[in-house]
Amino acid sequence: MNNSGQAEIVLAEPRGFCAGVDRAIDIVEHALNKFGAPIYVRHEIVHNTHVVNDLRQRGAIFIEDLNDVPPGATLVFSAHGVPKAVEHEAQRRGFQVFDATCPLVTKVHVEVAKLHKEGYEFIMIGHKGHPEVEGTMGQLSKGIHLVEDAADVAKVQPDQTERLAVVTQTTLSVDDAAEIMAAVKKRFPQIRPPKQQDICYATQNRQDAVKLLSPQVDIVIVVGSPSSSNSNRLRDVSQKYGTPSYMVDHADELQAQWFEGKQRIGLTAGASAPDILVQQVITRLRAMGAVSVRTLEGIQETIKFPLPKGLKPDA
Repeated sequence: MNNSGQAEIVLAEPRGFCAGVDRAIDIVEHALNKFGAPIYVRHEIVHNTHVVNDLRQRGAIFIEDLNDVPPGATLVFSAHGVPKAVEHEAQRRGFQVFDATCPLVTKVHVEVAKLHKEGYEFIMIGHKGHPEVEGTMGQLSKGIHLVEDAADVAKVQPDQTERLAVVTQTTLSVDDAAEIMAAVKKRFPQIRPPKQQDICYATQNRQDAVKLLSPQVDIVIVVGSPSSSNSNRLRDVSQKYGTPSYMVDHADELQAQWFEGKQRIGLTAGASAPDILVQQVITRLRAMGAVSVRTLEGIQETIKFPLPKGLKPDA
């Protein structure tokens, strides 16, 4: 860090947990309290190593395949949502299911079902293999085409073009999605755009906060796990501004050479990263020579999503 001993940490606002992540973790915790361990969770409840390990220690068992869930068990679907086939399979096997799918992802699923009934095919903008994309694509048996970038748009072969609609993964980079959307509109001028911006408010807010932060600092640290799409996008956004940017899963990953000659250190966290990790990074940066911490002005998020029936504290 800068030898003048005046290095400061500048915190992005908002950062860290969003309402959908809060709710998903609450669902697993309430299920553990109410029904006792083990509680089975399909896929990591949210993409954060610390959160998953913490719940694992408390009796959550994370699985990818429903064959690994014993009869009569309680099962939670992760915040990313699941394909219809998984939903039906869980019903068939008689599991007690609590769905922790983020309500903003559910909104996309509902839109897909509604337009499908009206004869629409879909182009989905998202990352191949991401569980949210698999969940949304899996709402239909066919007629939903994934594009990851503008080049993919040229390869899409829908059965018809009169009724085409776009949906997007909720955790994309706003700018990247806009670029791909422009290519989609160019090729299919009649296409129906996403209902509102499908990209969730929390993803948008965190990216906007990093856009504000990046030009004011010498380096940006993003707290988030490698599997977290929205955390990766925060690092991308910062790098687009020409600010060196690194993503860390926890404070031990910080490297002294990153901060040589750096005066102002920007810090943010993905929507699935708990605040305790941010605090540990601040502690480590102070030990490395940072003196002060200030928070940029930003949007205050007040959204809360209710728990499913059967898990509410009064139920």
